[in-house]
Amino acid sequence: QVQLVESGGGLVQTGGSLRLSCAASGSIVSSNTMAWHRQRPEKQREMVATITSGGTANYADSVKGRFTISKDNAKNTVYLQMNSLKPEDTAVYYCFFWQVGNRPYWGQGTQVTVSS
Repeated sequence: QVQLVESGGGLVQTGGSLRLSCAASGSIVSSNTMAWHRQRPEKQREMVATITSGGTANYADSVKGRFTISKDNAKNTVYLQMNSLKPEDTAVYYCFFWQVGNRPYWGQGTQVTVSS
């Protein structure tokens, strides 16, 4: 079992910044992938950014150049630095965790609201 605890959401004005954190605990092996997904109002959940234990990151085109995902392997914590936020970034952001031989895990979600 793996537990995920998210923090860092909130309300910010257009152009502002927020940093999300997600700490994983439980039965974790060194090789894993963590990610952030989001679900905007009336939209399907979508991938925002992923990062492997080796540090390989991938981003959705809509956030490239504005968001940065990073990972502290010692703390099993993933971060999402979000800059130049836009109203269309408003969503519930979910942390995602996966490792070989295990099912995917999701965090409880944290609300990010960007006002215009």
